[in-house]
Amino acid sequence: MEGINSTDKEYTAYNKTENYPRRFLADYEEKHEGEDAQVVETTWRLEASDIALLVEEFGNDVVNGNEVTIQKSYNQTATTWIVPINQKALLEKLIIRYDLTEAEAVSLKDCSSTSAAAYRLSKINERSNSQQELLDSLHKYRDQNAAKKAIDLLKSGLPKFLYFSHYDRMAGEISINRLAHDKQNGGIKDGDQVFLDFLEYAGTTLDELTGATKFEEMNAKCEAAANRITDQIFEYWTQNDQLEIEVRLDEGKKEDPAPFNSGPVARARVKNNLHRVTVPFSERSAGFIWFFSFLVKFAQIKKHQGDVIVLLDEPGLTLHGTAQKDLLRYFKEQLEPKHQIIFSTHSPFMVPAENLASVRTVEDVVKRDKRDRPYSEGTKIRPDVLTTDPQTNFPIFGAMGFEVTQGLIISPNTLLVEGPSDILYLQAMSKKLQSLGRPHLDSKWAICPSGGIDKVLPFVKLFYGNNLNVAVLTDFDRGQRRKLDDLYKSELLERERIVLATEVTGQDEADTEDFFDNAFFVDLVNATYELTGKSKLTIQKLIEADEKTVRKVKKAEAYFRVLPETVPVFSHYDPAYHLLTHPELLDENRKSVQKSLEAFQSAIERINEYI
Repeated sequence: MEGINSTDKEYTAYNKTENYPRRFLADYEEKHEGEDAQVVETTWRLEASDIALLVEEFGNDVVNGNEVTIQKSYNQTATTWIVPINQKALLEKLIIRYDLTEAEAVSLKDCSSTSAAAYRLSKINERSNSQQELLDSLHKYRDQNAAKKAIDLLKSGLPKFLYFSHYDRMAGEISINRLAHDKQNGGIKDGDQVFLDFLEYAGTTLDELTGATKFEEMNAKCEAAANRITDQIFEYWTQNDQLEIEVRLDEGKKEDPAPFNSGPVARARVKNNLHRVTVPFSERSAGFIWFFSFLVKFAQIKKHQGDVIVLLDEPGLTLHGTAQKDLLRYFKEQLEPKHQIIFSTHSPFMVPAENLASVRTVEDVVKRDKRDRPYSEGTKIRPDVLTTDPQTNFPIFGAMGFEVTQGLIISPNTLLVEGPSDILYLQAMSKKLQSLGRPHLDSKWAICPSGGIDKVLPFVKLFYGNNLNVAVLTDFDRGQRRKLDDLYKSELLERERIVLATEVTGQDEADTEDFFDNAFFVDLVNATYELTGKSKLTIQKLIEADEKTVRKVKKAEAYFRVLPETVPVFSHYDPAYHLLTHPELLDENRKSVQKSLEAFQSAIERINEYI
């Protein structure tokens, strides 16, 4: 990705020796028939302002799309663009504009591009005034090519890619004399540069500190910088709120190690107010140094870089799990509003469990041949994050487990539901309701799967002493009447806090899926499993699949049992995940969508009464 438009001016081409899959390198020429292989193809959706530029230049009838494709091959220093310009339509328009007669335009009939037309016109020895005017207009495009003119109009809006795989750590002290020497002889060291970025982030510069002519003036600048950086940084370092950053500028002592034994030395120290001591910045934990340095570095990127897409390779490896969650919060609050972020990780704490739709798995897919020997099909990037191999999924499952555990143990407001599918349905429908300005699930609720009515009572007993605020949304069938009565009799939960699916739907038995209108549920199942032809589910087929029950889930299970073996077994989870990852299904202004939203809103309003 970075090679499409890197912030690194020296990174202009992909090197096939370094980047091409090594096991296929010997067959490169034969495999690609002497041509360079394409490395990357990206598709970009144009903003309204971009389309306006094209329309202003070429006209609305020439612009035939809102997307641009950009490609790059090995050893290619530039990029290849495919722009939504109909050059043939543009030529026909220009022929009319410059009033070419049929005879004057005959040589242009089979031209499919403006550059081809310009070439034909240039070969005419005696051009008419109309032909010359047309040729002059085509020369206004780069290489007489309208597509290249479109590229020139759009290129400045293409974001740059900023890639990080090496993360510099801030030096705790800087010798001013050594810094001056380094500037003069080949540049500043990485750690020293982060220190200078740190001072700028704190609202001052090294020149400003060293330029102070009085002690009080210098001390005031140091204290102001320290106070500002403390307020900014410790908003995102929640591991210890008793820390402060101090900035000092003093003379080196002769017994200190060189180059800090003479001349002015700038130092950063960390003060622990609980223990009332300060230690050099470099003696803090590796995780704290990394986190601090990263925030300082990216504050400068946010300040000085323009429209960039940030690519991060394994950020936060040295951080404690909760510090990694702080890092995710920093991404969301400080970087995402201005920059798109793509990062790789193996840590479950860096997986946004509340937004799995944004997660992609990267898997080296290994298959076995007829002789049972393993071979690689290459790296596959997949959006269906819960259906790859267990090793790839481990961080995702770990993240989900962590979120559930946090909800069970420390969340003061816990909403118990039956299973994971109920969580996904509530998230998807609540998000849609929120976008419409309608009542939605309060963000204070931590949603946790309980496994059913019979598991609710043990949960409440287990955490009864923690003063948790608990509400329940649960499926119900007639066979669970005794379990429900036991829960009522325990009096550990008010009856009103137990919201039964039957109370929302008005049925004797119901699951969360019964909140959906029949038509919408049928469409969701068909979309999830790509059912077509004779296998396609209809409302009538759903109703008749099992007439002994009114529950949509049971009817769907019965219907799938008679489908061909090529169709997967029906799962509660699959449609829920499909809805979460395809929210556009709720965008249609159909009666079935509205009725489904109303049912979920009714349940959510009851639940929110207990926040």
